[in-house]
Amino acid sequence: MEKLSNPTYVTKLLAQHGIRLQKKWGQNFLIDENILRKIVETAELREQDHVLEVGAGIGTLTQKLAAKAGRVTTLEIDERLRPILQKTLAPYENVTVRFEDAVRADYSDLCREGPLKLVANLPYNAATPLLYRWLKEEYACFTSLVCMVQKEVAQRIVAEPGNKNYGTLSVICQYAARVEIVFTVPRTVFLPRPEVESAVVKFSLVKQRELTGHQEQLFFQLVEGAFAKRRKTLLNALSAALNLSKDELMSLGEKAGLDLNRRGETLTVKEFASLARLLYNKSS
Repeated sequence: MEKLSNPTYVTKLLAQHGIRLQKKWGQNFLIDENILRKIVETAELREQDHVLEVGAGIGTLTQKLAAKAGRVTTLEIDERLRPILQKTLAPYENVTVRFEDAVRADYSDLCREGPLKLVANLPYNAATPLLYRWLKEEYACFTSLVCMVQKEVAQRIVAEPGNKNYGTLSVICQYAARVEIVFTVPRTVFLPRPEVESAVVKFSLVKQRELTGHQEQLFFQLVEGAFAKRRKTLLNALSAALNLSKDELMSLGEKAGLDLNRRGETLTVKEFASLARLLYNKSS
């Protein structure tokens, strides 16, 4: 197993198969046993768990997950890695490899089989759309997410109101889960080295979300509208985003106990949820 974290071995393996790694797919492979161990520990896997891994690569982390979980389904976008994965994962009968793009993948068959634990080393250019999809649309599929992301993205995920990093991603992630940066990951533990540092974030999904159905859709709409133009007050930003008069919005703000002359970056998740609930009651 340790061979796959040996940079010399990995370089030779890729060369043997004529594979040049693609930056567009964020192909930076982990080559540090300690970091791999910490990721698996963070996922808190048990024998009965079904893990969905995004980004199999050459199977380095997949092997570690398969040794702990009852079952692993791993998605990989790069078909060129098929012969390598057939070899590296051959001893693991509990692993299924699917060659598809996680952004466009259909998760419905996996979701029907019961809740999953997701573990992912997310490509930097796909992290935000994937998190939005999993937390807004596919959240019922998962009990937890352990994701390695660009450090800057991690800081946005956990940012609090008033922080310059606080925005749509912060609110949606913190609405759907308890989030924490578990540890940071230096550039030196990847092959090839990326230009930025990374961090591992754990999402413990809430079992009962505060809003449901149309209320929740209004919540997402509110959040996106509030941050679309950060320098505008909530009154101006939401009036444009929701096509409501300022008088209507002021009335809603008063009922929620909110001053809509504040900017969106100052509102807590609960305040956004309260406003969404009132907006729903007004429209129903």
